[in-house]
Amino acid sequence: MNGKQLKNSILQWAIQGKLVPQDPNDEPASVLLERIRAKKARLVKEKKIKKDKNESIIYRGDDNSYYEKFLATGEVKCIDDEIPFEIPNGWEWTRIGNIFNHTSGKQQSGSNKNGGTPQKFITTSNLYWGNFILDNVKVMNFTEEEIKTCSATKGDLLVCEGGAGYGRSAIWNYDYDICLQNHVHRLRPCVNGICEYVYHFIYLLKESNNLASVGTAMPGLSANRLKGLLLPFPPLPEQKRIVAKLEELLPLIKKYSEVQDCLEELNISINDKLKKSILQEAIQGKLVPQIADEGTAQELLEKIRQEKLQLVKDGKLKKSALTDSIIFKGDDNKYYETINGKLIEIELLFEYPNNWTVLRLKDICQLTDGEKKLGKEVCLNAKYLRGKSSATIIEKGRFVLAGDSIILVDGENSGEVFSAPDDGYMGSTFKQLWLSSVMWKPYVLAFILFYKSELRNSKRGAAIPHLNKELFYNLPIGIPPLAEQKRITQRIDELFQLLK
Repeated sequence: MNGKQLKNSILQWAIQGKLVPQDPNDEPASVLLERIRAKKARLVKEKKIKKDKNESIIYRGDDNSYYEKFLATGEVKCIDDEIPFEIPNGWEWTRIGNIFNHTSGKQQSGSNKNGGTPQKFITTSNLYWGNFILDNVKVMNFTEEEIKTCSATKGDLLVCEGGAGYGRSAIWNYDYDICLQNHVHRLRPCVNGICEYVYHFIYLLKESNNLASVGTAMPGLSANRLKGLLLPFPPLPEQKRIVAKLEELLPLIKKYSEVQDCLEELNISINDKLKKSILQEAIQGKLVPQIADEGTAQELLEKIRQEKLQLVKDGKLKKSALTDSIIFKGDDNKYYETINGKLIEIELLFEYPNNWTVLRLKDICQLTDGEKKLGKEVCLNAKYLRGKSSATIIEKGRFVLAGDSIILVDGENSGEVFSAPDDGYMGSTFKQLWLSSVMWKPYVLAFILFYKSELRNSKRGAAIPHLNKELFYNLPIGIPPLAEQKRITQRIDELFQLLK
């Protein structure tokens, strides 16, 4: 269980009456709700608030079903399908609108034609979970009446209406009043001491995806939706005990979450480093023993050369693919490379077994454009290949067959290799990766995977980084006999499985 899940579980216990014990001496919530209704009726009579047409009483009938009676019309309806769980004796179900006086702020405008005086006001960009950021507060004209109806005073619970942060809430605990923009709901408590409990309730609804949004283009929490939220309402003393317990537990949960995040990062880091070490052992010839009966890699070189000659003749590879690098170890145990007839000493990162040979990656790999083709096919873009989007069909493109290797050459993840799951057209950021059929394909892909971070960190281009093809092609790759290539990749698979 991660920190977020633990916090949500504790909040769920809190609103179900399982976090702190009930005290039979507490005044029942039903009495508190009656007192709130009386106060609201008085405020309506004094014309300080408007009458709430949806004010209701929720009760349990003799048949054990829950009913809601709307005071304005006398209508009664069964709400069993809305009740999510049983609550303790002394608690009551109610709507948030029944226990608060609700209003919203003033619509923001670039014009001050309606008069008034400049006032600081807060928007949803100032309101966060449990706190306010007030270093960028804006100013707008408010009339005297707007100041009365569109401002918060100490103790009010403020809730974001719109945007991705809808539902974000905090209690205004400053000693001065402040005006509000229309996308901020103000919930003014009818009795002191209930905002803290309701704040935690709203947080839990949002985090558990039960704070349903209204609207499609811009998600939001409408006034009717907010006021209609069904709330398990404890006696006031128990609310205070719940909040006190949460204030004791939440800092501990935060520490737990931070420690767990560090542990997860460490596990990921260790896992990545172990995989890197396994791959390094593999491409150095240290992961499996060499077997004399398997021969040497020298026997593969002529087959690779003949294959490329035929592909160039068929127009599937460019003539530049025939330029081989000849790398060998001299009698002095140093590595040399013949380039354009000249012999030069080179530095290699690793020593390789004597029955291996060393080539440049370009000698067994080439980046190609794929075959131009017309007709409906799947678009093999990165999102589809990662399983993050469904297949889209396009009319033309660079065609590759299912099972072909394609490599990202543009973007942050340049150098990442995929196996095409279907026949289709490569996305615009891909090239087809030709691998010599003489080689064991998983071995070559393991080699490229080992250099993944180097390829990503050496991208070229400013606006859109590109794969450094020069680096890619010139990577020296140790070539074992074919049978050893297969044994190496089998061992890699076995070890990677143990790391899962």
